[in-house]
Amino acid sequence: MNILSIAGSDPSGGAGIQADLKAIAANGGYGMCVITALTAQNTHGVSGVQAISGDFVLAQLEAISADIRIDAIKIGMLANAEVIRAVTGWLETVDAPVVLDPVMVATSGDRLLDGEAALDSLLDRATVITPNLLELASLLREPVAASWDEVLRQAQRLAAKHDALVLAKGGHLAGAVCPDALVAADGVRCELHGARHATKNTHGTGCTLSSALATRFAATGDWTAALEQSKAYLSAAIAAADQLQVGSGHGPVNHFAGFFAGADPMAGWWEDIAGLRAGIDELAFIMQLADGSLEREKFEYYLAQDALYLQRYAQVLAQASALAPDLDAQRFWANGAGQILEGELQLHRSHLVEGLANPSATTLNYVNHLSSCTGSYAELIAAILPCYWLYQDIGKRLAAANHAGHPYGDWLETYSSPEFDEATAQAIEMVRTAWTLADPALREKMRQAFLRSSEHELAFFAQAHENRVEFSTA
Repeated sequence: MNILSIAGSDPSGGAGIQADLKAIAANGGYGMCVITALTAQNTHGVSGVQAISGDFVLAQLEAISADIRIDAIKIGMLANAEVIRAVTGWLETVDAPVVLDPVMVATSGDRLLDGEAALDSLLDRATVITPNLLELASLLREPVAASWDEVLRQAQRLAAKHDALVLAKGGHLAGAVCPDALVAADGVRCELHGARHATKNTHGTGCTLSSALATRFAATGDWTAALEQSKAYLSAAIAAADQLQVGSGHGPVNHFAGFFAGADPMAGWWEDIAGLRAGIDELAFIMQLADGSLEREKFEYYLAQDALYLQRYAQVLAQASALAPDLDAQRFWANGAGQILEGELQLHRSHLVEGLANPSATTLNYVNHLSSCTGSYAELIAAILPCYWLYQDIGKRLAAANHAGHPYGDWLETYSSPEFDEATAQAIEMVRTAWTLADPALREKMRQAFLRSSEHELAFFAQAHENRVEFSTA
């Protein structure tokens, strides 16, 4: 994804082009930039602005569009009417979604735009407009909204005026939560609420959010999904802002929070369940399954419970597909559900000579745990992950013990194939990506969901030696 930022430069690195490029990179895009103005500023405010000429801004734009595909455009500070006209004229020559952050007033209160009247034609070209409260009021020539309901009404009026979506932002309002909403001329398309973080280090939040939004839309093609992901990313960046030590005023957000924190979080999770993994390997069920000495009755009990589990698990994967933020993830989880219904369940049933057993308490506990995580995509896929990762890990060792004539050979092959290895790698990467975009509270919920599912996996394997087969006659 090639994302172009058209904005001013912040030498302190917290806002403007510098923040845009960081946010684009952190969200998986390749960042390009056209600089419209130089500023003299630090964490205490702006002390000077030097605009780039409109002709040279246009020269930069034409150089990029003549050579490089542009998947989305983010526009920030344009400084004056000359630059605005240059950018507006160039936009008529390209076809890409435009996220316009009308940077008229910085977080510090400094005015950054001279030429507001020229903005109207540019606003008409925007796909999404992302003003802060002061900018929203200024664009409508109305008083600043004092309540969230009033913000939403102003956003709807601006959306209707310019036939665009408007991202209404409530971060500057009082209260324990920070609301954001995507608003169209006909009303609110989606509304999100996040926790307010106790920090003064919020320099560049508008630049960061708008750049992340453009990048995530280029990836997903869905403004609602893009906003959900961008808001989660910004929340994590604000939550980690105090880890940085940049200036003595309003410092920047931490654009790469979690990226350079040391060990891969997935590696840490895997280490967290080392004891559980060893416990699974030591189960009589696993050892006897490997050498082929497992009693048929115990194997059938396991398969019967697993078939009952998989019926619900397929539904959970379908729910993950419905919650997934992009098309690739939607396809992956939906494909997993389809493979279970069309392949694994049929294989299980081919080994069973009677009807399915009634679900055990162990099976019910596991599926109930998965169901409890369906309110959050990130938490749900973390809960799902052990059913890929642990099965792949166990499957490799069981496959090594497989041989011609093994009584359960066809079942062992299912979890030791290159296809299952690839699916497991994809699942791990999707959970890692969700973790990267999550705030600290959600990250801990994800880790706990993963740990609980791993505990359920151990209990699930152990139950075959603790129960007798109870087949239903239905």
